[in-house]
Amino acid sequence: MSSQANVSQAVSAIRNVVLVGSAGSGKTTLYEHLLKSRVPGYRGEKMDPERTAALAVSSINVGSCVVTLLDAPGHPDFVGELRAGLRGADGAIFVISASDGVDAATEALWHECAAVGMPRGIAITKLDDGRSDFAAVLTQLQARWGTAVQPAYVPVTQGEAITGNLSLVSQSVHDYSSGKRVRRDASPDEIATIEEYRAALVEGIIQESEDDSLMDRYLEGDVLKEDELVEDLTKAIYTGRFFPVVPVNSLNEVGTEELLTVIKNAFPNPSRHRLTVSKVVGGAVETIDAEVGDLDGPLAAEVIRTTSDQFAGRGCLVRIYNGMMQVDDSVMVSGYRSLFSGKEDPAHPDHADVDKIGPMSVPGVGENTPTPQAGAGQIVFVTKMTKAETSDTLSPKDSPVLVNPWVLPEPLLPVAIRAASRNDEDKLPVALNRLAVEDTTVRVETDPETKQTIVWTMGQAHSDLLLARLKDRYGVNVVSEPIKVALRETFVAPAAADGAHVKQSGGHGQYAKCSIEVEPLERGAGFEFVDKIVGGVIPRQFIPSVEKGIRAQLEKGVVAGYPMVDIRVKLVFGKYHPVDSSDMAFQMAGAQALREAAAKPGVTALLEPIDDVTVTVDEQYMGVIMTDVSGRRGQLVGTDADDNHHAIIHALIPQSELSKYAIDLRGLARGSGSFTREFHGYEIMPAMMAQQVIAAAKEPAKA
Repeated sequence: MSSQANVSQAVSAIRNVVLVGSAGSGKTTLYEHLLKSRVPGYRGEKMDPERTAALAVSSINVGSCVVTLLDAPGHPDFVGELRAGLRGADGAIFVISASDGVDAATEALWHECAAVGMPRGIAITKLDDGRSDFAAVLTQLQARWGTAVQPAYVPVTQGEAITGNLSLVSQSVHDYSSGKRVRRDASPDEIATIEEYRAALVEGIIQESEDDSLMDRYLEGDVLKEDELVEDLTKAIYTGRFFPVVPVNSLNEVGTEELLTVIKNAFPNPSRHRLTVSKVVGGAVETIDAEVGDLDGPLAAEVIRTTSDQFAGRGCLVRIYNGMMQVDDSVMVSGYRSLFSGKEDPAHPDHADVDKIGPMSVPGVGENTPTPQAGAGQIVFVTKMTKAETSDTLSPKDSPVLVNPWVLPEPLLPVAIRAASRNDEDKLPVALNRLAVEDTTVRVETDPETKQTIVWTMGQAHSDLLLARLKDRYGVNVVSEPIKVALRETFVAPAAADGAHVKQSGGHGQYAKCSIEVEPLERGAGFEFVDKIVGGVIPRQFIPSVEKGIRAQLEKGVVAGYPMVDIRVKLVFGKYHPVDSSDMAFQMAGAQALREAAAKPGVTALLEPIDDVTVTVDEQYMGVIMTDVSGRRGQLVGTDADDNHHAIIHALIPQSELSKYAIDLRGLARGSGSFTREFHGYEIMPAMMAQQVIAAAKEPAKA
């Protein structure tokens, strides 16, 4: 019993909170201020592309609590790192710039967190830049996210500078005007400000805490004590429906202590984490009851982030939800992405492997602290695990479970690369595999037709970072090149032609003649071969030879070197020689007949691949997007709307027009747009474009 009490106390003293917000919101500056407030002499981390693109994790002591702060990247390209922060945390602080407001990516993330009930708070920055005021920003946030957005503190200002905060709970002032934080009584004017905001805060806390007795007391005029409000504030935040607001100064320490106080006193501890756990039964997943926060219970942990270093090897950032984990423990490492996403991922195949827990350390400020064991609620860095990848579950060998993963958006910006030298060519596959293991938002594939290596990324910043990592981390130089689109050829009108392969060389010769008729078929029909030979003009054993030759030529193409599809070929006549005819001779004759038929004017065309594209944007951008779709030679299929004022546009668009669409859409819809794409089929390419492709295909032959 005593052991359980100690366990409960240990877990209850942990807080895991992620800071999220758009780039430029002051989020990372706030993170650094929070660390400086607890670590004497800390000067902050150097800002470089890797730092701004990666999740940062540090643990600090706040009174009796250990607070693990996670700073998630603000750029939308680095959504994988953002998801890692959300998976590791028990609550989120949305950092909002007062001068810039809420952008589309932050709005979408808010609703995503709401869908899973994640506790949230709000830190308002940049109130001291002269372009905004607290009341106006609060009104904007409440208009977006409801009146459950309520200030826990109100800023004290002198001119444009924030010099402190009024606590609406304790009704005191946290004054920083002297350069140090001093708690003092409120002046009459400050009391009036507190009273202006406090009633809405108290009513919101009571309503969401669902404590009827507290509401009755409040309505009867009873004065609620500070500790009562703090206790019920914790309950209200945990519901995921009440959101305290803390103003902070972007340039100094004002607001850091207040924010840490809210995190310590009102944010949930890890034993209250909402977790969905499953087992794999008969090739399917079945949800089971999840145990959370029990150090004596079975292990349930998740790899929320993976790093890879050519010297140090693979490292895993692991969030432990339940149980204990010790160095050298053997655990089951499970990953079944296809069972949740519904499609196979060649880079991350389903697996269940036994692996050993390597050396562990607790993320600290500046450096990590080695530890032989860690338990429920902790986030630790584990090295030398060879099987684990991001989103994998660590659990007991004899009773493995799966922590249900969050679905990540598909990478939709393709980048074609090739090795710069033969030496780079040897190292490139290994380096790309490491990138894919480390970053779940990367997909690497080799197009079997164009032979290009395609790295699918989340956006331009993401692709730039990945190419830099290939060079700086793995010593691989690559060259980017235009994306090639796998076209097709076809007949658009009937044609007839003869093919002959006749060679006499004094001895055994070669003799085969055939006549064919070609006609187009509907899109997607493929190829049909029809035998119309009568009277034995071509012996039966040579008819398959003609078909084989035609099929071989179809694969090579006859117009620009692309496979030919959707045609019917009739073999109608031919001639043979009883001695010189052969299988190979009739193959050659069949191929020549197809080439001759394609040489007729106006009978062939190029086909280009078309994708079925679904674009989701704010309603105000619907017209802009539809105009852009038209400009991309797209065919509008239909429009729809959802409950969040989003327009949903369905269109068929050529793949050649989509290579940079992930970038273009972000600009057109001011970051509010997203899209999906699936292969639809092939359609005829415009004649002028086809002529350019054909001319380009003939240039190497001339050279």
